[in-house]
Amino acid sequence: MARPDKVAAVDEIASRFRGASASVVTEYRGLTMTQLIALRRALGTDTTYRVAKNTLVKRAAEDAGVTGLESLLVGPTAIAFVNGEPSEAAKAIRDFAKENKGLVVKGGFMDGRALTAAEVASLADLESREVLLAKLAGAMKANLSKAAGLFAAPASQVARLAQALADKRAESGDEAPAPATVDAATEDAATEAPADAES
Repeated sequence: MARPDKVAAVDEIASRFRGASASVVTEYRGLTMTQLIALRRALGTDTTYRVAKNTLVKRAAEDAGVTGLESLLVGPTAIAFVNGEPSEAAKAIRDFAKENKGLVVKGGFMDGRALTAAEVASLADLESREVLLAKLAGAMKANLSKAAGLFAAPASQVARLAQALADKRAESGDEAPAPATVDAATEDAATEAPADAES
């Protein structure tokens, strides 16, 4: 019969798997308690770092429908359950592992599939969602500015061309042909013609 504390631990780990946007499986062999506390601080409030027995993690993963982690659950295991940006948590783990060789990334789980250690490292190289959205907004704004410039260009080019033509004619002494005008006699004839036609 399963001990109540083990059942509770499995339920808690399964719940964390279900609620996490990503999970990173690590080996923490050789890390001191002080280093583990420092790692938890580095991960921030959106990530929970939990040391657990492999047998309990296997049961919890099965309960949560998480597959592909079995081969990673060897040796001392601790899992980072990420509730925020996976890339930020992966960066924090990578940076901590550079300074603390006792921390080894074994792999992870995200978007319904297992990740290799290399894929977790690639995830750490990605920028956060907010940064990517800001870059996209900047690119869109720049493209809109370019489009506005392109739409305004033909009108301004025509105006510059007309002004250059007028300046060239003025320099060469050619007068532009005077606009057609209607003299007073022609206007009078035009207004009297209908009256004559009626009589």
